[in-house]
Amino acid sequence: MHDKPAWPGIAAGIAAGALWGLVFLAPELTHGFTSMQLSAGRYLAYGLVAALLIAPSWSRIKARLTRREWWTLAWLSPAGNVVYYIFLANAVRSGGVAMASLVIGLSPLAVTLLGSRDRHAVPLRALLPSLLLGLAGLLCISWESLARSGPGSAFGLLCALGALAAWTFYAVCNSRVLARLTTVSAHEWSLLTGVMTGAQALLLAVPAFLFAPAMHAPADWLRFAGVVTGVAILCSVIGNGLWNVASRRLPLSLMGQMIIFETVFAALYGWLYDARWPSVPECAAMLLLVGGVLSCASAHRNAARKERSAPAENAVC
Repeated sequence: MHDKPAWPGIAAGIAAGALWGLVFLAPELTHGFTSMQLSAGRYLAYGLVAALLIAPSWSRIKARLTRREWWTLAWLSPAGNVVYYIFLANAVRSGGVAMASLVIGLSPLAVTLLGSRDRHAVPLRALLPSLLLGLAGLLCISWESLARSGPGSAFGLLCALGALAAWTFYAVCNSRVLARLTTVSAHEWSLLTGVMTGAQALLLAVPAFLFAPAMHAPADWLRFAGVVTGVAILCSVIGNGLWNVASRRLPLSLMGQMIIFETVFAALYGWLYDARWPSVPECAAMLLLVGGVLSCASAHRNAARKERSAPAENAVC
């Protein structure tokens, strides 16, 4: 899997992060709607769009899937979608974007550490500079915001930790599933995930919309529908598809670093939304985060170079 050139996978990972960064703005654009409504709306739209896209090839794809793949979709889909997004939306609303992005931004470190134990992984000592740069960047990007707004509520912190656990679990398991799955493409797996997530979101939609006490004007519902549909198409359909492409081309220890770009782009969108320039610490954070990714990519490139030269050296001996 990882004999393919790395740069298309890195490019796909960066593009996925650019789209995923938009999810941090969605709770700010849908005031008055609950986190459960936002999650249900997004994933109902994701499921509908995915079903329309996969319909022409449904018979062929269905014939290639075993019971094991369907079971995997059943438990993997909610972890990386519905469960994660409910936690994320609550973390943003209760603790603020800064605290949420800081905690969830630790997922690259967690995924990279878990990936360093995989077969053929780069030794952890070679990844240490990248991990330290990423941690320093995440601290910088949230330092000033945390100082202004405080640490956030205990509920927001717990939700952020829940989102971190859900996303780390999804990223690791999804990468390992794609490593062994050869019967469908990365894009088809993303659409299958969307169909399964949409079906599960139907169960969430009943309590989310029928028992919600708040009443909304038609204009509010139109904005809500536009936001969740846009997030579903850009972040879920396209973003998840790009992430699966990267997962098939990059080792898990490098894939973890690609999640950094969600935090980077979330910060960029936040500055645009607030109509302000980044501060000096925030600029330093961007340099540190990107430097961490470059360091990680360099470590993997050097390891691959040594692996290619090893057979030649053994042959000479």
